[in-house]
Amino acid sequence: MIKKYSLNIVLILLITIIGACSSGKKLLEQGDYDRAVYTAVDRLKSSPSNRKARQTLDAAFSYAVQRHLKRIDEAKMSTTPFKWESIANDYSALNNLANTVENCPACLAQIPNTRKFIKELDDARFYAAEERYNAGKKLLAQGTRESARAAYDNFDRANQLFPEYKDVRKLLDEAYLAAVLKVIVEPVQVNSRLYQLSNEFFQGKIAEFMAAYEYRSFVKFYSPEEAKKVKLKADHLLSLSFDDFVVGQTYVKERVQDVKRDSVKLGETSQKRPVYGTVKAQVTTFEKTISSSGLLDFRIRDFNNGRIISQEKMPGTFIWRDVWGTFNGDERALTEEERRICRRREIMPPPPQDLFIEFTKPIYSQLTTKIRSFYNRY
Repeated sequence: MIKKYSLNIVLILLITIIGACSSGKKLLEQGDYDRAVYTAVDRLKSSPSNRKARQTLDAAFSYAVQRHLKRIDEAKMSTTPFKWESIANDYSALNNLANTVENCPACLAQIPNTRKFIKELDDARFYAAEERYNAGKKLLAQGTRESARAAYDNFDRANQLFPEYKDVRKLLDEAYLAAVLKVIVEPVQVNSRLYQLSNEFFQGKIAEFMAAYEYRSFVKFYSPEEAKKVKLKADHLLSLSFDDFVVGQTYVKERVQDVKRDSVKLGETSQKRPVYGTVKAQVTTFEKTISSSGLLDFRIRDFNNGRIISQEKMPGTFIWRDVWGTFNGDERALTEEERRICRRREIMPPPPQDLFIEFTKPIYSQLTTKIRSFYNRY
């Protein structure tokens, strides 16, 4: 049994080795030289004396280096925009190939003289960053929000290619400020001191959402105070106001029901035989509902001309329920659910401030969905 198990393992290993060798050779024949190198290296790490893998590595590495160097020469002679990025990619690929071979003793024995292009890669990234930097400056000079956003992308790419290139950080900030859509958000007004804290909670949730949203977008939200402080030239004015809201409309419903149950053991005869009969009771159920609702008016205006760009009414409702009951008669006539209800007692409802928060939750969901869908286009 052990011999058979060992034989199976050997067969699996042989199949794996043959498959890996053939896949490396197939990649070589298909002209996918880089992947052929990596496949051959993996094979030689597990089987250093594999002759086919050595042959594949030798040929694939040579072809891969030649191809990348040819691409670099062709790119240098071209007038293609941002050509230095493709040149940098090829130098990076060459260095990765060399590193991969150097980290495999069997591979290094096969290809002892690898070459790295450290300075060439550094220079290519510098020139690539310069291209993006100059393109960004031209776009920023056009003075439109759209061109500023494109400028931001170019400056960001320049900073990725060559961190801290010239004053790219400063220009990134300039491009962002020129590209960002500036929105003043008027807070929700509630003309009641009773609900002031609850409204502040609702307003705080909106502010949290907006802060998270603007972090990954070209839209920035300002309070009226912030806008005034920085003398903001806004694009949009977002207004939120309750057309109406009602908190704590209370309804109590009472239901009286006669119930009975047959075949209930009532006692025993003198001969100790059970006596069955019908038991009855009257169940009174009370259901209290407290309804709270409101309608939020959402409106976006062009800040410069006051034109309404988007408007929507957002309703929200929350209904609090409590059920309890009493009974007269034989408890055995009640169902388990009726017993559970009759064991309960009336409880105090949440305070009005909590009810206000609850009915604003569905409004908040609609509001954030609307803001996200509307401003995703910018």
